[in-house]
Amino acid sequence: MSKTYSKTHILVECALMIAVGTVLSNIKIFTMPNGGSVTLLSMLPFILVSFRHGVKWGLFTGFVNGCLQMLLGFWAPPTPTFLYFLGEILLDYLLAFMALGLADLFARPFKNRLVGVAVGCVAAGVLRFLCSFLSGVLIWGNLSDGLAAWTYSLGYNASYMLPETVLTVLAAVLLVKLAPQMFEKQTA
Repeated sequence: MSKTYSKTHILVECALMIAVGTVLSNIKIFTMPNGGSVTLLSMLPFILVSFRHGVKWGLFTGFVNGCLQMLLGFWAPPTPTFLYFLGEILLDYLLAFMALGLADLFARPFKNRLVGVAVGCVAAGVLRFLCSFLSGVLIWGNLSDGLAAWTYSLGYNASYMLPETVLTVLAAVLLVKLAPQMFEKQTA
């Protein structure tokens, strides 16, 4: 198998995972009034890319997905400067979805694959939450209903990111038990 074919194969798989993630992101279990929702495992395809093809491909897939998510439903708050607007793009879309591509990085220290997958999923979910939390504090703070921006952002973002992360971890652990080959490293 040539190297070009292998990279093409990985690229096609990443594109398919982006498509699956996009479909799953539109199956909403619960939606928050100012954005954010608990979906049917929409983070899992990007975490799978990280485990199968490594952090580089995971970050790339997350970046492309973040761009796609912006195209499908971008809503910007009234921001006083371009830097706030750029901050929202980075924190709510690009960095948040790219964080999912880091799952394999956090799983590497663990010899037990099941534990590594669980830790990697939790870490990726926490990083995505931190992006949303920082965005809530820095950009969306004016929606805080009289609370301190960090308090409001913590509660608001945890209300959907915590269940989303828990569902993703449970699904990934179940997949590792039922179909461990889905998490096997593929080489280019």
